[in-house]
Amino acid sequence: MNELNYKDLLKRVIDSSPKKEVDDDRFKLPKAEIFYEGNTSVIKNFDKISDAINRTPDLILKFLLGGLGTAGEIISGRAIFQGKIPARSIQDKIKEYIDTYVICSECNRPDTHLVKQGRTTLIRCDACGAFRSVKSRKKKVVQQPSETLKENITLELTIKDIGRKGDGIAYHDKYTIYVAGAIKGSTVKVKIEKISGNVAFGHIIEV
Repeated sequence: MNELNYKDLLKRVIDSSPKKEVDDDRFKLPKAEIFYEGNTSVIKNFDKISDAINRTPDLILKFLLGGLGTAGEIISGRAIFQGKIPARSIQDKIKEYIDTYVICSECNRPDTHLVKQGRTTLIRCDACGAFRSVKSRKKKVVQQPSETLKENITLELTIKDIGRKGDGIAYHDKYTIYVAGAIKGSTVKVKIEKISGNVAFGHIIEV
């Protein structure tokens, strides 16, 4: 009797897994409806987004907070973030979450669910039966270039808002920059002191 190797066993498991008939055009992610309220950024339809990708709101929020470098919470189906974060940064992070934790790397469908095996999180596709680690998603080669901010560089920035603690707030590419002692509407030269995610902190070196 010939012994079955690993690939034969895996093929049997995949072949025996139930498969769903899925319409390729069925998945339509609602675009995040973002607005600003005081010194906060709000995704109005956060509950609809989490329903559309079949993931719990808390998991999505945890990923976004880490990627955006801020704090936040969910209230009445809305996600509320501290600070005025550029809408493009929020949209990009939502897309990154979907690419990493939702879309199947084999059939590119969203019909997946998360499976824990010890400390490893796997994605199982209900459409084609494929499994993958959340870290093994195939990266797209073509990406939009995005400037990387570095500590100790100097930038000329226009202060757009004032934060809760009185710091000026400016925006540079995907970054929100807090500038101590800056006045709203002024254009200043700022030395970047610290960077955390998409949030940076600096001080004025020349008015």
